[in-house]
Amino acid sequence: MDLEAAGEKRLLQLNELDKFRLHSYENVKLYKEKTKRWHDKRIKPRHFEPGQHVLLFNSRLKLFPGKLKSRWSYAFEMVRVTPYGVIELCALNGERKILVNRQRVKHYWGGIIDREKTNVVLAYE
Repeated sequence: MDLEAAGEKRLLQLNELDKFRLHSYENVKLYKEKTKRWHDKRIKPRHFEPGQHVLLFNSRLKLFPGKLKSRWSYAFEMVRVTPYGVIELCALNGERKILVNRQRVKHYWGGIIDREKTNVVLAYE
């Protein structure tokens, strides 16, 4: 057994392993950049103005776990929008005003729903 030849072979294997590792890092970096470009291209800008109705994301709703429980609550009207991302909301009944981050709200495009008069008919065939 030639120890020098075995040592050189082992060094070549380690160098090849380093090249493979660096190549995989480059591929991961390219994949992340491509994914970020794809994601950023699909983000639609949201412009808020006072007087609009919005939905507020309730991140603390953990009392009723379930698939059908919505975490978006509505009945808020925009009062003031600051350029730094803080939005002042007022409940539609005018009881309280709260300050929230712009990322926790989204536009509400629907009308007011009267929950007592809305009927849902389920037909079984």
